[in-house]
Amino acid sequence: MRGLSYSPDQADTTRPRGDLQVIKTLLPFLWPKGDSEIRLRVVVAVACIFLAKGATVVMPIYLGQSVDALGVKDVAVIPVALIVSYGLARFLSQFFAQVRDAVFAKVGVRAVRRSAGAVLAHLHRLSLRFHLDRRTGGLSRSIERGMAAIDSLVSITLFNLAPTILEVLMVFGILWRRFDLSFGIATLVTVIIYTAFTVLTTDWRLQFRRESNALDNRANTRAIDSLLNYETVKTYGNEAWEVAEYDRVMSRYETAAVRNQSSLAALNIGQGFIIAIGAGVLMVMAAQGRLAHRMSVGDFILVNTYMLQLAQPLNFFGFVYRNIKQALVDLEKMFDLLDVSEEIKDKPNAPPLVISGGEVRFENVSFAYDPRRPILKNMSFTIAPGQMVAFVGATGSGKSTIGRLLFRYYDVTAGRILIDGQDVRDVTQDSLRRAIGIVPQDTVLFNDTIHYNLAYAKIGAADTEIEKAAELAHIHKFIVSLPDGYKTAVGERGLKLSGGEKQRIAIARVILKGSPLLLFDEATSALDTHTEKDIQANLREVSVGRTTVVIAHRLSTIVDADQILVVDQGTIVERGTHDELLRKGGLYAAAWEKQQKTMALADEVSGDGFAVKAAE
Repeated sequence: MRGLSYSPDQADTTRPRGDLQVIKTLLPFLWPKGDSEIRLRVVVAVACIFLAKGATVVMPIYLGQSVDALGVKDVAVIPVALIVSYGLARFLSQFFAQVRDAVFAKVGVRAVRRSAGAVLAHLHRLSLRFHLDRRTGGLSRSIERGMAAIDSLVSITLFNLAPTILEVLMVFGILWRRFDLSFGIATLVTVIIYTAFTVLTTDWRLQFRRESNALDNRANTRAIDSLLNYETVKTYGNEAWEVAEYDRVMSRYETAAVRNQSSLAALNIGQGFIIAIGAGVLMVMAAQGRLAHRMSVGDFILVNTYMLQLAQPLNFFGFVYRNIKQALVDLEKMFDLLDVSEEIKDKPNAPPLVISGGEVRFENVSFAYDPRRPILKNMSFTIAPGQMVAFVGATGSGKSTIGRLLFRYYDVTAGRILIDGQDVRDVTQDSLRRAIGIVPQDTVLFNDTIHYNLAYAKIGAADTEIEKAAELAHIHKFIVSLPDGYKTAVGERGLKLSGGEKQRIAIARVILKGSPLLLFDEATSALDTHTEKDIQANLREVSVGRTTVVIAHRLSTIVDADQILVVDQGTIVERGTHDELLRKGGLYAAAWEKQQKTMALADEVSGDGFAVKAAE
């Protein structure tokens, strides 16, 4: 077991980008073009901030004046107007704050919805290479945290940070105007020192947040991988090892999280000390003013009340700034996904693919996943409309890559691929992929019902269409025999169904999709001989009259192909019909002889007759 290791997600080492760049990316979602309702809500919410804080800062004034009015000797009249004004100001402060929250709620939720949708849409536009290189667990975690961060950042900024800054400025102006500049300066200096300490300390703490985020992604990926491969884990009895590997990552996460919390305690202590000193200085100044008869008792209470009002948001400001920085870190990870360039893109104003007959032609096609190791080398062939052409060869010979290039999961390195004379790079990806129906070796289903998985091939298809496709794929009777029929849940990745049942669903999908071109990528190689024969009969029915590309594992499944191409080390070394290739006595004939001997020894064929080479 010591030879096994867990490699981190490459995204965890992405170079951090600046906070301003993150905010710049977020702003269009908060102030969207063409959405007057959302923009109006933002304006009204900002106006409510000013109104709420205006009411907040006049409360101490009315309170102080009420105290002075009651402090007059032999006072016989209650200062009703001042007291009512104080109560009204307190009510308006809360009222406008709640209106702000209600008005802005849709802005925040809409921003989350649109940004998450933009990220998901971008991920779907990225190439197969990106998704093969990434770890799903870490990816989903980054999006999940990014969505939460938008709500957190928007709420904290608009509902806490902006009002606090506005209140500090208002208090500074009132103290300066009513008393003297020293009170305003003392208040401002306290806030500046507090803010500087909070910013510097929080920036220092960010390293712990980034580290814990990366380790959290890694732990989540480890857990998801082990659960998705549940059967493999059970097969090799590696449950304890999987838990140990997960715990190893979580142990590092624990260390980073503890450092994060410890540094938080240090930050809170420093903030409390600064607030205490600032409040003490202001109270001493107010007491001196009272003793010197420059200030009334009401003025003393006014200063004290302002300090109490400022202390709470300032104490909260530490939390606000920490959460803003943490939210920016989380948003940074999500928005980094938007910066991943699209490897496969439609050309500007690309037309849709138009199928006239279904001819497929490869012209001097070369391709390499890694420039250091070419997969296809100057390959050329033509598939006439309605023909079935099969590709056979050793594992690693490049035959599966042919299907990926035809579907344009990747672009060719050299040469071109034509369908009815149209280069696949010149037409829209959507039209290309709608024109090709695929039955893969391993059909992966959504964790939903059989009906949903069938209808996925044609969104909005009528039930009669779906059932007709299932009948043609010879799976309708099986489905209706189930207790829940078409509403039966298939489980994660379709694991509740057998391999043959999943392949028949894949065939039904192709029928429902109605594509003029078909690609069978080792569609029966993972099935037993009996099931394979049944599925093969279904495939022959489906392919009648359609141009069909078959990537074959078992040679017995393609003996009726119009043409068989033998691929070896990225080139076509033999071509012809089954009988022609047998007469040649080359690689195909040798592989056929080996498979026939194997079939004579056992019901289930093992091996493909070719020497195994590097993975494709």
